[in-house]
Amino acid sequence: MNRQILLNAARSLGLTLVLLPALHGETPTLDQLLSARSVARPKVSADGRHVCWEVGETDWKENAYVSNLWLAEVETGRPFQLTHGRKSSDGAQWSPDGRWIAFLTERDSSAIAPLPEKGEAKDEDRAAKKDDAKPDARQIWLISPAGGEAWQLTRHAARIEAFRWSPDGRRIAVVAPAPESKAAKERKETYSDYEVFDEDYRQNQLWLVDVARAEKSGQPAESQRVVSDRKLNVRDASWSPDGSRIAFSATANPLLSVTGTSDIYIADLARGNAVRKVVALDGPDRNPRFSPDGSWLAFETSLAQPYFFYANEHIAKVRVEDVLKAPATKPEDVVDLTPKFDEEASLLEWAGGGILFRAQQKVHSGLFRLDPATGSISRVTPEDFFLGDAAVSPDGAVLAFTASDARTVPEVFVSSIAGGALTPKKLTDMSAQFAGWTVGTVEMVSWTSRDGATIEGVLHKPANYDRSKAYPLLVVIHGGPTGVSRPVFAPVNRYYPIEHFLAKGALILEPNYRGSAGYGAAFRALNVRNLGIGDMWDVMSGVDALIAKGMVDGSRMGAMGWSQGGYISAFLTTNTDRFKAISVGAGISDWTTYYVSTDITPFTRQYLRATPWNDPEIYASTSPMTNILKARTPTLIQHGDKDKRVPPPNAFELYRGLVDVGVPARLILYNGFGHPITKPKSNRAVLQHNLDWFSHYVFGEPIPAKSPLYGTGEGAGAD
Repeated sequence: MNRQILLNAARSLGLTLVLLPALHGETPTLDQLLSARSVARPKVSADGRHVCWEVGETDWKENAYVSNLWLAEVETGRPFQLTHGRKSSDGAQWSPDGRWIAFLTERDSSAIAPLPEKGEAKDEDRAAKKDDAKPDARQIWLISPAGGEAWQLTRHAARIEAFRWSPDGRRIAVVAPAPESKAAKERKETYSDYEVFDEDYRQNQLWLVDVARAEKSGQPAESQRVVSDRKLNVRDASWSPDGSRIAFSATANPLLSVTGTSDIYIADLARGNAVRKVVALDGPDRNPRFSPDGSWLAFETSLAQPYFFYANEHIAKVRVEDVLKAPATKPEDVVDLTPKFDEEASLLEWAGGGILFRAQQKVHSGLFRLDPATGSISRVTPEDFFLGDAAVSPDGAVLAFTASDARTVPEVFVSSIAGGALTPKKLTDMSAQFAGWTVGTVEMVSWTSRDGATIEGVLHKPANYDRSKAYPLLVVIHGGPTGVSRPVFAPVNRYYPIEHFLAKGALILEPNYRGSAGYGAAFRALNVRNLGIGDMWDVMSGVDALIAKGMVDGSRMGAMGWSQGGYISAFLTTNTDRFKAISVGAGISDWTTYYVSTDITPFTRQYLRATPWNDPEIYASTSPMTNILKARTPTLIQHGDKDKRVPPPNAFELYRGLVDVGVPARLILYNGFGHPITKPKSNRAVLQHNLDWFSHYVFGEPIPAKSPLYGTGEGAGAD
């Protein structure tokens, strides 16, 4: 990374940054890396005086990652832990008056008395009420920022997905499904449990909880239904400033295959909860926010672009009274506020006279302010910034956020933004836990791909890098494809032991191949009908550029990736023999197999612009399995056995093909996991499998006799 850019980014955070080659000490163990604490989702109180955030930790005994809430007074900057427990506390929101912090948790509430019924309730009725609220159903709890015991606000008989305080703090809008229906229970009792594909789901609805009543009674509150339309699956909620209306987006159902049906509605609480559809463009419209005077509604929209998976998402607005009379159904019915902003604009809040939104620009991410009257956009954070999570006070004057750079992991900051410039104050020191460890350095590199496209990537170098040497190279490919690799200090990777590879004396390249976010809509579309093929151009041209500079030993290279990165790794397995080893994590091996079994079917139709039935050639040319007979590279395949995003048949197909061709292959199924691997002991296994695989095939080390790469049957452990 450019030295001056790094120094400027550090100064913008109020940090004094000393550029060293690397931290020197011991290489962290896998367990040390997985045990590292992290921060996320800071929230600032309405008066800007306090900030709370989540701290994630690893509970090895319970085999879980657990988040708890921490709090700091901005003036003193002194943090303290607010919640404790084996179950995570997350999704925190401040009450408007600052008296309470509401959060979601699955902690056991069995000690709390059941909610009183109207009139004289029978004992069995009370028991049923209590049984409905299972301890593992996520509920809203409240805690005072001054500390003390948290108390349960809701006893909703289903998992709560999201919530939002009313402007007066007396109510909370809740997004959650209804309790399991009587018909569903009877079906289970009669026929046991089964699933009718694409038809068995529970719709999220909109509910209200009376906080004032619960606080007065000291008992959890009942949820009162606002939206009861079984054709709507509610996704979010936003209050009008006077509390009389709630805007929300909803899809036809919760299946990812209907993402494009998302429209925006308004529930009029003053008129019997009457619900009207107000924005109904083709494609997704979501995340509505009322203007401070309640007359306008801003929202995110694809503006009816047919291929919205890789198109820019815009911020638009509509006049509330107009769309209550007739919904906006065409792009010309709305005011596009970001027509010339060539990236995804993610709406944060309409506050302080402007609309704040987040966006990625190349590898940097930042906060922007949009003037809703003129459409002019100004940058709140510096250009060379790595913004993580962000939240703003209701008046738009104070920003709480996480940020990182090339030498620090994400930290929590708070800053006034009323004057237009950041004056950040750091509230955490999570980077201190890595002091004394030997870690590598990161920098940006770029090269020209086969078709002339400029590709960037993050290059990791080991400590004490010697420019006169040619190093082994490991390519780590991000998912997405609209993910992005950034040149920040991120020693913890739950899939690939990057720091261990660096300690062994390897270079690591993370290419931001075509389709990656941050480089504009045209770049994101470069892999349309070109999946795998163009991706391979980008990876191999990056590899060749490093070899040409004398940095890489081309005879000792490996590649790996998860999800879309796993697909690209599988494509490399069957289309080149230049790597010594490859690891395919939750990757696609055949686009037809993927198309008929994934839970996100439109993804394939949009990127390949076809189905397998009307253009089998494009499905074949972009599928790794098409060239399985050319495969020569030892390949490790890792997959969750419950994965619905990239179902396991993709792993079985690649494994069986490699074995039939005579290529060394190993398939590891992680039991009980979907697309991500989300528990520490299983992440330990993923890391160890990859470490042993590449240590053997790239670095020439024997696979340890007790390696988890071996099975436990007779003959296990024999090469």
